[in-house]
This record gives sequence, C-alpha cells and structure tokens, in this order.
Amino acid sequence: MKNLIKLVNLQREFAEVKAEVLGAIESVCEQGSFILGENVERFESEFAAYVGSKFGCGVGSGTDALRIALEAAEIGAGDEVITVSHTFVATSDAIRTVGAKPVFVDVDPKTYNIDVSQLRSALTRRTRAVIPVHLYGQPAQLDELREFCDANSLWLIQDACQAHGAEYKGKRLGEYGDILCYSFYPSKDLGAYGDAGLITTDLREVVDRCKQLRNYGQTKKYYHDFLGHNSRLDELQAAVLRVKLRRLDEWIQKRIEAAKRYNGFFEDQLTVTTPYESSTGRHVYYLYVVLVDNRDVVRQRLNDVGVETGIHYPVPVHKQKSYSEYAQVSLPVTETLVQKILSLPLDPFIQEEEQKFVALSIKKVQSG
Repeated sequence: MKNLIKLVNLQREFAEVKAEVLGAIESVCEQGSFILGENVERFESEFAAYVGSKFGCGVGSGTDALRIALEAAEIGAGDEVITVSHTFVATSDAIRTVGAKPVFVDVDPKTYNIDVSQLRSALTRRTRAVIPVHLYGQPAQLDELREFCDANSLWLIQDACQAHGAEYKGKRLGEYGDILCYSFYPSKDLGAYGDAGLITTDLREVVDRCKQLRNYGQTKKYYHDFLGHNSRLDELQAAVLRVKLRRLDEWIQKRIEAAKRYNGFFEDQLTVTTPYESSTGRHVYYLYVVLVDNRDVVRQRLNDVGVETGIHYPVPVHKQKSYSEYAQVSLPVTETLVQKILSLPLDPFIQEEEQKFVALSIKKVQSG
C-alpha cells in the first residue's frame, strides 16, 4: 500500500480549481499572446500588492529570482553575502552564480531560521547583503535584520520562496524590503504547473533593472544594454497563478488549521518535537516539519504503511560536494537538526483522519 497519504496532494487542489484554471488557459491560447502578456503584467501587480510591495517582476523560477535580484543590486565578484546553510541549495547557488561568496551562519534552534545574533561576527568589509530564508513558511526576525542591514548599508534580499502570505508583526513581508524572491514551484502554497518565480520590491530602479535582466538586457526589442537572461514568467503560468492567488488566504488558513490538528495529535508524544511558532510571525506552513529520534527508521515505517514524507533538507549546503571548500565550516545547530527533521503530509486538503493515521503510525514506531 504505497503513497496512501501523499506529502502534497496536488490532484485534490486541481479538482477544486479545474474549471477556472482550464478556462484561464483556454483564454490565453485563444488570445495567442504567450510571452510577457496581460496575465504576467496583472499577476506581477496583484502578487506584489498581496505581499506588501509596490512592484513585481515575473521570472522563470525562484532560483532565477534570487540570481536576478543579486544582479540588480550589482552584487558580484569579490562581494560576500551572509546566508544560511539549512536551506535548498538554490539560495547559495544564486550567490555563487553571480561571482559572490556565500558566508554561512547557523540557524536558531527553535525557528530554524537565520540566527541574527551571528550576523555581526560574519560581517566583513566585503559584505554587501544578507539573504534570510523564511524557512518552511515561518518569517525570520525581520526587524532585527532590517536594523542590521540599515546600520551597515547592506541589501536585505529575502528568500521568501517558501513564505507566500507570511506576516511578521502583523505586516506582510514586502513591507520590510528591500528585495523579495518567490518561487511558484508546484508544491508551494501558491504553485504553478511548472517552474515560475517573481521578484518584488518598492524600488522602481530595481524592478526596472530586473525586467531588463530577465529579457536579454533589452531596453526595447533587439536593443540590448547589458548581458541578460531568458527568464520570463510564462503567460500560461501567470494565468494559472492568478486563479490560485484568489484562493491563497483560504488555503493558508486550512494549512494553519491542519498544523494545529497535528500539534494536538502529538501533544502527549514526548519523542516528537512539533514546529515552534514564533509569536511575532504568521507561519503559513509550506511544510510541517517535526523532529524525531531514529528519523530514518520512522520514515521507512511510515512509507511501509503508505505515508509519504520528506526531508527538507538532509544535507546542509556547506556539506554538499559542490561546496567542498566549506568542509571545515562548523554549524552545530544545522548539523544536529538535519539528523532529526521529518516533513509530514500537509496541504489545504488533507483530512483529519489522514493526519490521525500519520500521528498514530509514528506513535506505534516510537513505542516499539
């Protein structure tokens, strides 16, 4: 009995929006405008307003959003960017792709987000930016990050790829600037039907630069001011995302309710550490991640009874082969977390009985 309960059930989501999504796709096809058309322009404005920013620039992926944001901030060779290792590798790959150097700091043991107390020790004369990752949907400490960046004339480039709709101290993330990067990978809280990404900002010069960078460095067709990329948000994906955006708050609320149900099911389970939710932020639960002892055994047993799980992320970036020059870097909290983290099934459509089955299955393994 395999995959009885999926980690993310995208089929259920599609069933809810099928008629509207297919109608939106059909409309794009009938109009015959597929590249940087009306849907892209409208989605850029709608999503930017949703997250509290003035401007948006649609790009090909969340990775491209990070890379183009760094380029728009003119960060490159010889520069350093402070970030975390407990994240998807795209965060630091984007830094390296533009020629800059990632400088890793550890994460907070409760939130798993960047430990702001370590920023000062990572600062050098070459530091140009800080990239916090709002991991699993929980915002990092944006007031302290904003203060640190302002005091040291640094860019604050938020990796918000997992945090659509998240809030910090009652404000959407865009209100804390400078540049925010989003991914619409299909499993995200707001997911496309393929790769897609978006950059938001309040800075007109930044969004203008990003729009040139995504489109071969053009000022107008066939006139290229600088080296750019082919990284344009697809018109079909934008049409799909516009349909889903109208339901995002409702879906986020269902994720939050499902997370609370899990918390209740694990309340008496001392061997399972449920997600810490900071009082300062709105956690939107892109992922529901617990800490368990004997994680690999638990995961195998869950798989045996048809429960799909994930590990986000099993190997920290500084321990990856592609980052061998960081082999001597010590990040004790990160290195401990990755031995215990386990992502459990969660999406807006998961049923209470499914969650109860997951929880009971874990209890059975832990009780021997």
